[in-house]
This record gives sequence, C-alpha cells and structure tokens, in this order.
Amino acid sequence: MTDTSTILPDQKKVGMVSLGCPKALVDSERILTRLRADGYAMSPDYAGADVVLVNTCGFLDSAKEESLAAIGEAIAENGRVIVTGCMGDEAEAIRAAHPQVLAVTGAHQYEDVVEAVHEAAPPSQGPYIDLIPQPDVKLTPRHYSYLKISEGCNHSCAFCIIPDLRGKLASRRIDAVLREAEKLVAAGTKELLVISQDTSAYGVDTRHEAKTWKGREVRAHMTDLARELGQLRTSDGQTPWTRLHYVYPYPHVDAVIPLMAEGLLTPYLDIPFQHASPAVLKSMKRPANEAKVLERLKRWREICPEIAVRSSFVIGFPGETEDDFKYLIDWLEEAQLDRVGAFRFEPVEGAQANTLPDPVPEEIKEERYARLMEVTARISAAKLAAKVGKTLPVIIDDVGEADEDGDIGATGRSQADAPEIDGNVFLRNVPSTLAAGDIVNVEVEDADAHDLFGVIQ
Repeated sequence: MTDTSTILPDQKKVGMVSLGCPKALVDSERILTRLRADGYAMSPDYAGADVVLVNTCGFLDSAKEESLAAIGEAIAENGRVIVTGCMGDEAEAIRAAHPQVLAVTGAHQYEDVVEAVHEAAPPSQGPYIDLIPQPDVKLTPRHYSYLKISEGCNHSCAFCIIPDLRGKLASRRIDAVLREAEKLVAAGTKELLVISQDTSAYGVDTRHEAKTWKGREVRAHMTDLARELGQLRTSDGQTPWTRLHYVYPYPHVDAVIPLMAEGLLTPYLDIPFQHASPAVLKSMKRPANEAKVLERLKRWREICPEIAVRSSFVIGFPGETEDDFKYLIDWLEEAQLDRVGAFRFEPVEGAQANTLPDPVPEEIKEERYARLMEVTARISAAKLAAKVGKTLPVIIDDVGEADEDGDIGATGRSQADAPEIDGNVFLRNVPSTLAAGDIVNVEVEDADAHDLFGVIQ
C-alpha cells in the first residue's frame, strides 16, 4: 500500500483582479499574502481559479462602471466571485447588477475577505504547508514596492468621497512601517514608493506617537519617516530610491527637500494641487495658497535643483469660469511643473460638489482639457530637452530581446519618473547582462514631450 502521509493535497486556487490606485494594489497584495499563508495558491487566469476576487475602485462613477464590468467578466469566465475594495460599500448596487456574487466586503477589510474565501473554497491544507515560510505576495516587479503608511483621510474636499470609502486618517505605527521598508529592501526592492491618502498628515491621528527604532525614538511624522527611510541600504550598500506620493504642501514638507539634496530621498514630490484659482480652490474646500506655493517651489529648486514635481488638476469643476481657467494656465506657466496629469470633473455619488451651481458644459471641459494638456506638454518637452547631453541615473524596468542586428533595447525611468504614471527612458544597445532593477548611468541623446532616449555610459 502506498504511504500518502507526506503527499500534499491539491491547493485551492484564488484569482485576483485589482483595480484602482496603488493603495488598492497594496490591499490586494496583503489579501493574497494572507491567503497563501492559509494554503491557497494563486491562479494566473479565470479558468484555473476556485474563486476570483475583484478588488474594486469606487472613486468616480466611471471607475464604478469599470468595476461592475470587471465583476461581470469574472462571473462570465469563472462564476465564483467575491467583491472587495472601495466599491464594496455599495453592496446593494453590486448585487443589483450581479446577484451571483458570493460575498461583498469593503475597503481594506482583510479579515472579512479571507473569511469569505474560506467559505467559498475551504482551504485543503496538508500537515506540512504551515511549516514552509512563504514570502509576501507582490503584484509589482521585484525591484520596486509600494509602502502604504496610513489609511483614510481627514480632508473633506467637495469632489471626493474617499473619507466615506476608507474612513478618517489611520496611521500605521512608525516602527511597523520602517520594519516593512527594511524587509522590502532586503528582499531586493531598489525603489520604495511611499503612498497614502495624505502623506503629509502621517501621524496626526496618533499625535505623532514615537516608537523605538534601532535604539532611538522616532516619531510617526513625515519628516522622521523620510529621514529614517534615507538610512536604508540595499545589499550592495546603495541608497534605494524613495519617492513621496500624495504630499499635501504643508509647511513641514520644506524639511524633506534637504534630504533630497543630500541624496537620501529621491528628488521627486507628487503634490495634488487640483487647481490654482482661489475661487475654485475655495469651492473645492481646499487651501488657497497658490502664491505661497510658487515661492516655495522656487526655494525648493534652489535647495535641490534636480527636484521633479508632479501634480494633477481637475478641469471643469462646477463654477469654474474662463478667468479661473486662465488663472490656472498662467499659474502653470510660472510653476513649470515637471509632470502634470489632468482630469475632467466627474460627479460621483455622495460628493458635495454634485449640488454646486453652474456646472461646466462637457464641450467646454473638453476644450479646456485640451488647452491645458497642450501647455503642460510644451513645458514638459522643454524640460526634457534641457536634459539632452546630461548623464542621469536610470532604473531598468524591462530588457528586450535582441533584434536582427543583435542590438538589445531596454526601458527604464529616471528619478523624475514614477512607475505607471510618468515617462520612460528608452535605451539602445544595452549589454545582454542588463536586468530589471539595475540602476545605470545613462547619457541622454534625445527627448520628446514625455520620454527620454539614451545610451548607458
């Protein structure tokens, strides 16, 4: 008779569709890590999954439509679907559209999601599975990782329902954040992307509670966090790139600029300005300090000339006049931001802005959007053209196959480019030994409105 005591049972498999922002992607990684610890395997497709998780986005109505479509596709392809994420708070709407879903949970409700998976596809753990240590699941390439420092937001912006979806600000312990960052870097991360709903407000809810880290007291505060992250080193002794995202321009942001000048932080700030017109900012319920911001941008560039500032703007907010829009364009001409994204205003159920008077007609939104993108593309093209002839550090994201002449190309990013949202650096004639995650010095040979082109020095 065959001894089956050491044969591991077939693992139940879970598929995952993750929509929305990087914060939702981190939630997906944590859910899958928990499930793998419980003995589940990950399925790369619908067909091989015992159950499919759809992590939804509910920030805009268009995002909700995309989420409902993704749920429908998962049901059609697999049939056994659990829904989680920001749209999970609208369980009735989800079930009205797709009554077949097995369970619906809200944003970052990890325990509820795992319990729902257990009920839908009970784990078939053998006696040895729990004895095998497993690394965390990563949905991003090995060389960069998102580091989420808090959940929720204390702002009440008129166009946003994030506090309703994810609650008020809830900061993680500073020692837990730093421990995770250290672990990620030890596992091969070369670039940390710090994310939250409001990175500048980190620790406000805990009164910047201090914890002991490496034998010293460190506060739960953005400046302390930035300083400690700057002390991390990769296995070869290099300082990993660390980007700060979703940074509101509070006064203490000034304190991190010298860290960038010293090379401890990546010289990059992602600041959601949203607009510049004082009247529009007031309607949005956001601070209207655009003139002071321009002064600070100038000072930041004096301290750290390499700093890249990216932002996003809402076009066509209710009540936005042509004068308001021209004010924004003039402000952008003076601000000379490195990277700009723009969004046409879109009502979302539950947002205060929906009740504001004087909605902007769709055709005017489109016309203003096109004008803004033309201006920002021109600014970007000029800034990138100024880099031609310079040598920049570039992190490699992908290495291609050799062409008919044996030449190999690669795609990377400069320190001014965050993954998925900014530009790229396209390299020619790279060595066959080059790999994703390598950081190399690149001579810039050419540029367009969004990307750079060059060769490794």
